[in-house]
Amino acid sequence: MKRLSLHICILLTLLPSVFAAAGTFRQVRDSVLVRDSILQYTDSFLDSISQNPPVLTLNDYPMIGVVYGVSLNRMSFNPVYKQKMLFIPEYFGVTFTKYQKMFGTLPYFGFQLGLFYGHEGYEFKEDEETGKTATIEGATKAIYNIIEMPFLVHMHYDFDRAKIMANIGIYGGYRTGIERSGPYVDPTLQYSFKETDHRIEYGLQGGVGFGLVFSPIELHFQGMLRYSWSNLYDPDYASKYYYRYAYPFDIMITAGVHFQLGKRTGKTKKVLRQEAYDIVYPKDENR
Repeated sequence: MKRLSLHICILLTLLPSVFAAAGTFRQVRDSVLVRDSILQYTDSFLDSISQNPPVLTLNDYPMIGVVYGVSLNRMSFNPVYKQKMLFIPEYFGVTFTKYQKMFGTLPYFGFQLGLFYGHEGYEFKEDEETGKTATIEGATKAIYNIIEMPFLVHMHYDFDRAKIMANIGIYGGYRTGIERSGPYVDPTLQYSFKETDHRIEYGLQGGVGFGLVFSPIELHFQGMLRYSWSNLYDPDYASKYYYRYAYPFDIMITAGVHFQLGKRTGKTKKVLRQEAYDIVYPKDENR
């Protein structure tokens, strides 16, 4: 009985120490958890999980480019002739592009001017029903050399290292030469225009493409359509009663290297100069 009483007394004596130790452990544990929580949710950690990705801000910048490509040529004839697509691997020129925000906020627009040398033409094929091949001035094939100047509205949507593009506009040009070929071509007309031929060229042009950006250089790849509103010849050159029409319709596939003449993104020198001016001469002092 005495031993039991002695054990109880010892237990009662040690019990406060046990509770104190438990309380100390709990405080240490809570402190560690709180410290871990603080380490996990610092400002740098919160910044690293930003909810909004960085926005690509474009400047209004100009470019000059050198373009080369090929053309697929045919005509819109009336009356209709059987013809094949004429492939000519020679289409080249230079461009000037200026990006400009619409209403000062929409960075998807611009304009493009160009100067190009290319070709128009046609090549007839045998009509399966009649077994005959059409001719014009004895020629079954004709290639026109043309210098053109397009003026296009340029639309684009940019990513960090790429962009997609679309163009639409008008062009004007001049047919500088002609080459007719076929078994019945008059030698005096093989490389010559007739008085009834039209040499002034104009029409509609547009296309789509994509670009790869390696500032300050951009590589653009485009497919363009060109439809002429200029007939090849006087519609009544062959008959005063039966009019004839021939409007060139061409496809151009091009690749170009374009050089940025200003900063595509970030603060331009003009903006930096204005910020420096505002620091030296605050607006309150300018009033």
